[in-house]
Amino acid sequence: MSLSFSRATSVADSFVPLSRQSTGPLRTRPTTTATSVASQDIVCAVSESRGISSTVGLAFVNLSTAETVLCQICDSQTYAKTITKISVFEPTEILFMNTARDSKLYCILHENIPDTTFTFLDRRCWSEKAGHEYVDRLAFPEDVESVKLALGGHFFAACCLAATLKYVELELNRIFATHSLRIRFEPSQGTMSIDLSTIVSLELVQNIRSTKSKHSLFGLLNETLTPMGSRLLRANILQPSTEQSKLLARYDAVEDLSTKEDMFVSVRQALKGFIDADKVLSSLILVPTKRTFQYVEQSVNNVIMLKTYVSSIKSIYKALGTAQSSLLLTIRELCAPAGHRGVEQLIESTLNDHVAYQTKPLDLRNQRIYCVRTGVNTLLDVARQTYKETNMDAVDLIAQLSKTHNLNLDLKFDTARQYYISISAAETDCYLPEIFINVYRKKKRIECQTLDLVKLNQKIVDAHNEVVSMSDQTIQELIRDVCTEISTLFRVSEAIAMLDMLSTFAQLATCNDYIRPELTDVLAIKSGRHPLREKIHTKKYVPNDAYATPQSRFQIITGCNMSGKSTYIRALALMTIMAQIGSFVPAEYASFPLITQLFARVSTADDLEANVSTFASEMREMAFILRSLELIHSASPTSNNNNKSMVLIDELGRGTSTTDGLSIALAIAEALLCTTHALTWFVTHFHDLATILSARPGAVSLHLAADLTADGSKMTMLYRIAEGVPPSQAYGLALANLVDFAPDVMSTARGVSAAMEGLARRRHSRARSIAVAHKRRLLLALREQLVLARCGTVSGESLRRWLVRLQEEFVVRMDAADGDDTDDMSLSDGDVVALATTDHIESSSDDDEDEVDGIPHPHPHPHSTSPSSRPPHAYTWSPSLEADHPMSGICSSDSPPAVVVSSIVYSVVVI
Repeated sequence: MSLSFSRATSVADSFVPLSRQSTGPLRTRPTTTATSVASQDIVCAVSESRGISSTVGLAFVNLSTAETVLCQICDSQTYAKTITKISVFEPTEILFMNTARDSKLYCILHENIPDTTFTFLDRRCWSEKAGHEYVDRLAFPEDVESVKLALGGHFFAACCLAATLKYVELELNRIFATHSLRIRFEPSQGTMSIDLSTIVSLELVQNIRSTKSKHSLFGLLNETLTPMGSRLLRANILQPSTEQSKLLARYDAVEDLSTKEDMFVSVRQALKGFIDADKVLSSLILVPTKRTFQYVEQSVNNVIMLKTYVSSIKSIYKALGTAQSSLLLTIRELCAPAGHRGVEQLIESTLNDHVAYQTKPLDLRNQRIYCVRTGVNTLLDVARQTYKETNMDAVDLIAQLSKTHNLNLDLKFDTARQYYISISAAETDCYLPEIFINVYRKKKRIECQTLDLVKLNQKIVDAHNEVVSMSDQTIQELIRDVCTEISTLFRVSEAIAMLDMLSTFAQLATCNDYIRPELTDVLAIKSGRHPLREKIHTKKYVPNDAYATPQSRFQIITGCNMSGKSTYIRALALMTIMAQIGSFVPAEYASFPLITQLFARVSTADDLEANVSTFASEMREMAFILRSLELIHSASPTSNNNNKSMVLIDELGRGTSTTDGLSIALAIAEALLCTTHALTWFVTHFHDLATILSARPGAVSLHLAADLTADGSKMTMLYRIAEGVPPSQAYGLALANLVDFAPDVMSTARGVSAAMEGLARRRHSRARSIAVAHKRRLLLALREQLVLARCGTVSGESLRRWLVRLQEEFVVRMDAADGDDTDDMSLSDGDVVALATTDHIESSSDDDEDEVDGIPHPHPHPHSTSPSSRPPHAYTWSPSLEADHPMSGICSSDSPPAVVVSSIVYSVVVI
């Protein structure tokens, strides 16, 4: 199952999948890595409540890693959260009650989650009591009470657990050993929600154009050395954390690893060659209801791999000897020899010291034969001797054949044929004695057998099977004893996976010059870089700044084609995700708010499979985004939860007529700006959109700069973010001029463009209401800056200088606003005082002004709060000052910071 799923439609009675693209590779389950979810066997059970308000229970049982995840979601009628959650785990089979065949939930999941088997079970399998009984019997002893407490009140999650485990037991003929299953309840809070279209369009785990390409965020970050670490990294990318304490602990650990070279090298060396511990441990505890010889043989392999795993833990403990961060110390404590000494002693008393897991078939077979210590079973020792003598007979047979026929014969082995003979084709002269049978001719070699060798192979197989069968009792006793300590081994595996991911982050930070982000309530980035693009364009990539607060939450980005607009907003999203999985980010300085929801509408391709055009597809997606944000706002209308959502919109409304596209884009922009209050980056070629919204509180106009010669014959992309609307909008003409058009065609185009620009300027000439709104924005921005200064960490002389500069810049901006007004549009002092208390200007809501009182208080950093170093669009006003302005002279160079703050606040009120 791929990640090219669609958002659930917001139309209640429509079950058409809203897939983003019809790209072929994304329709199949990706298999680019052996550690991907696609290579795992996961069974999911789904049940829901009755009524309008849907509560959905989910249970995921991973048979490959012996892990069970339970959750219960309060979802909408579109089941968007349920679809996202299921698709993150990518189950191979989904279970429903047999009474849910015609339910809306089943229809939506069936349409939106392809390549998955749906199975219906009898209602009797869905029992809350049975779910709690399974927890009592299978959960780790130390986890039983906590899991049962988490399941209290979550009826549907408990029912799903019962159904899933009953299905595994009855239909798949597998049972888990007592107290050996990892069960955890995963609340819907605590992680960032990323819908499936966003996962695909931002290329979080898979490249859109090629599934084999590493040009995705997961491909970039996946420098892990263990399968467990790779799975953990993927899970974190799809569900970034929103718990500040957890992220700060990861930052400390990454910093500890990246600053201690010897410890970092030792850790990476210790992680190399680690086997997949989760799969080994799950193979030990997952027992088939009907025992076969293949299971007996695999059990021997499993205990050999277990020995290899346990013996590798010591190196992790030693490598973390100089660790200081709390998370690394916790990992080291879990890997301490005392924790798994009991398991180690059990293995040492049963298995030979030299036994280790091998990948070559013959070596692995020999390891199975000699894994149990000599003397444990007398008959076993006799069977081993028979196996050894038969193998020697095979070697002697080949030596005798070589001497008899004067040929250089090599004895080879594979699983299908057992022993066979390999001869160089050059030695046979196209003639092979008749004694050789089962001949396979290759380019340079001839492979064959003899009848005597076939008979010896059968004797060897019989001896091998006898040894394995005799070893089984001893091996099963060892497995039963190990299962009593299995919870400790699983926790060690989780600790190693976390260490692997953290060491990967440390390596990336060191090699790519990443910096540690801060978690504040303001998004402030200095010289941020797109983590993937900078790898491709190592010399030409231009870093950019970003700054977003409640008073600059809606940022309209314009600019010419290929100027880097899409790259800019994608970089913001990827850096945010990196920060919320515990990684350092590519920037000189970065602070992020904890984002709880991320939406991106950045694709413009038709969906042929769903018979949906570009415009229809983007309208559906925007309806889904607005509906999701409105649900959050309606659930807590008095809070700033929507400020914790991030929305990226690229080229909206370009698939229809200009008038319709602009109208719809403006309506959606108004809804995002005035209703949802989410942090939004809106990329558009509709310059009128930036002009219309420029006076709205919370809106900021930006553009990607480009140098255009006076005659329009040459244009140079600067790829640099700048404030305001581009001074020249004739970028399209400049690009068209590079093509071999006839001169009269370009002349006509320039004439039409000039005439239309003239009409637009007259239509958008400044009015009194626009001037009032502009000054109101300046006042709101000033107040926000003062709140940041009051609650920040900057103090003393630095704060005083910053406040003086802030006063000067505010005066200049207010003077500029006054200068733009005509005589009949000028504002009196009373108008400006009324401006601060106006409830409704230009259709803006009270929420814009009330929002200032609820501004979160970050800890300002010089890069994020200083006017000289903030991004150019973050109200970095010019420092010039007129001596006769009412505010000039209020703050002298000797004024203490407290006086400066009071003076500015007083001046705002007076003005």
